[in-house]
Amino acid sequence: MTLSSMTGFARAAGNYENYHWTWEIKSVNGRALDIRCRTPHGMEVVEQMARKSMKENIARGSVNINLQMNRDADGAAFKVNQEMLDALVAVAIETSMNNHLPQPSLDALMGIKDVIQYVEAEEDEEVVKARNIALEKSFADVMTAFKLARDSEGSAMQTVLKGLLDEIERLVKEADVIAAELPHLIKGRYMEKVNALLDDKTALDPDRIAQEVVLLATKADIKEEIDRLYAHIEAARSHMKADGQIGRKLDFLTQEFNREANTLCSKACDIRLTNVGLSLKTTIDQFREQVQNIE
Repeated sequence: MTLSSMTGFARAAGNYENYHWTWEIKSVNGRALDIRCRTPHGMEVVEQMARKSMKENIARGSVNINLQMNRDADGAAFKVNQEMLDALVAVAIETSMNNHLPQPSLDALMGIKDVIQYVEAEEDEEVVKARNIALEKSFADVMTAFKLARDSEGSAMQTVLKGLLDEIERLVKEADVIAAELPHLIKGRYMEKVNALLDDKTALDPDRIAQEVVLLATKADIKEEIDRLYAHIEAARSHMKADGQIGRKLDFLTQEFNREANTLCSKACDIRLTNVGLSLKTTIDQFREQVQNIE
């Protein structure tokens, strides 16, 4: 199973008769699927098609779809907004007479915005249908490229995640070895303190000493945390081999990793265990950063 990243980009160009277009898709991380689509005016059918296709292919990410389209001039023409021009001429004549000013030229009046209007040729319904079919095929092509881009980045992330899981496992094993030595170390430190405080060693009750050592060792015991960390590592590897979207599952596991690592650090009564715990938290944080990108 190859992981899929939520980050991706693809672009594809296409054309049909006198229409030319460019599809562009880009995505970044998102908690759910958020689609923003920008298409030219009057192309709602094409936009609906693009959104539907995206929902069928992508599960998570903030996605931007952009369609830029140009149409070659074909039967297009310019027309005069006669009503507007007549009104401008009337105002110009009246203003000229009232203020004894020369009348403006026709060129000046025709240059005013919206007096001359560009009118595109009417679109044939059958041509529009065929164009939309071509647009849909073109979008399928850019969607394929988009998914490949996300899968390619996901494949690289999978390698990184495997390495981080191996490092987490190594640190957990190191903590496991140290934990096995803790009862003996705790007893030795306890006896050192007792001997430093008491002059009469014969007054020591062996049973009481044993009870105190057991109590201290119990408080410092991290076996449950170690076992759960091993279980989380196995679960993460299992998820990474499974089909489907696993980003949320791995994200949840990183929270569990952090919880056990925090408890391990809080129970640490040996500097070696503290150092391992801090390294473990750092590696888990690196793992979490990568997981944030997974679909």
